[in-house]
Amino acid sequence: MPSAARALPRARTRVLPRAGRLPPAFARTASPGRLAFLCRLAPLCLLALLGAAPAASAAAGWSVTPSGGERPSFYAEGPPGTVLQDTVSVTNPGRAPVDVHLSGTGVRIAFAERGVRIPARTRADVPFTVSVPAGAEPGDRSGTIVARDADGRTRSVPLRLRVGGPALAALTVEQVAVHGDRITYELVNRGTTVLVPRLAVRADGVFGRVLDRAPRTLPVRLRPSARLRLTEPWPDRPALDAVDLRLTVTARGAAPDTAGAQVRFVPWGAVAGGAGAVLAGAGAVFVVRRRGSRTADGGPVDGGPVDGDPTGGGLADGEPENGEPVDGLADGEPENGEPVDGLADGGPAGSGRAGGGPADGGPGGSGAEQVPRSGAGLTAGAVK
Repeated sequence: MPSAARALPRARTRVLPRAGRLPPAFARTASPGRLAFLCRLAPLCLLALLGAAPAASAAAGWSVTPSGGERPSFYAEGPPGTVLQDTVSVTNPGRAPVDVHLSGTGVRIAFAERGVRIPARTRADVPFTVSVPAGAEPGDRSGTIVARDADGRTRSVPLRLRVGGPALAALTVEQVAVHGDRITYELVNRGTTVLVPRLAVRADGVFGRVLDRAPRTLPVRLRPSARLRLTEPWPDRPALDAVDLRLTVTARGAAPDTAGAQVRFVPWGAVAGGAGAVLAGAGAVFVVRRRGSRTADGGPVDGGPVDGDPTGGGLADGEPENGEPVDGLADGEPENGEPVDGLADGGPAGSGRAGGGPADGGPGGSGAEQVPRSGAGLTAGAVK
């Protein structure tokens, strides 16, 4: 097959040569001896005609063959991405035209004309091309060229295609990730042959290995340049850990390839609950400290000190504050001109006298002395 055909020529027809006219076998009058001979020969001729009838009938049908010689089938060879060309011949030796539809199976075949009309005693040569896929792996492929007439009768010719180029096995694993309880990854066939991959899985956590699966054959077949996304179950993955995940793939004739991912497993539900408890405790501590700071500043708090008295009881009525008399009373001066605590003007002071000395220059002293009383809250002055 010549290669790299860009445009196919149209089908060509060629009229088959007619058979020469046979001379008359018996032009003269038969003699009696010849007549007897013919009578003996007649049964033999009849048997010969009966046996040759199926062969003549078969020869009258149309046929499909490769063009240009006695080839039993078509053969094409080329590297991936090439286009190869050849020609198929459809021969009609009969006395009526035949309409034929051409098609191909197994390989990529394109005909110059799919529908061809072949007149009587004519041969049609129809060009066609065979395309080798760009990603085809080296090796042999088989196909068939089929011709079908209007009555449904078919004729076929086998076609063999050999794809050239070196056989290369190359496999990679990519896009490794963990989603829930599954590991996702992609396998890519970067060679020229069909591959059946094998997969091994390993994962190491903070405290040791958490996953270890021996190599096993996957139920897939990767054609050249094919990319396939797969998943690996992981139902018993850790709840809290930092994991180094590694996937290793290989195939027959291919070097191993490894890819991985760093995965962190965190139980976010438990973390959210613990964070809420911590925030609630921090809020309680803040409130307690806030109330304590307000008490230290002298703010009114139930049962606390009043008006700056650190003892919490306050000042009694009449008790001197910072050494000064309370309620505007002068030393020994009665309130509103009335005696204090039932003392009459000029009466004896009784037990109300301070220090036992007389007032106003008396013998007991030289003036009144302030004496705080525990119950009344006023100062008492000695009288004469």
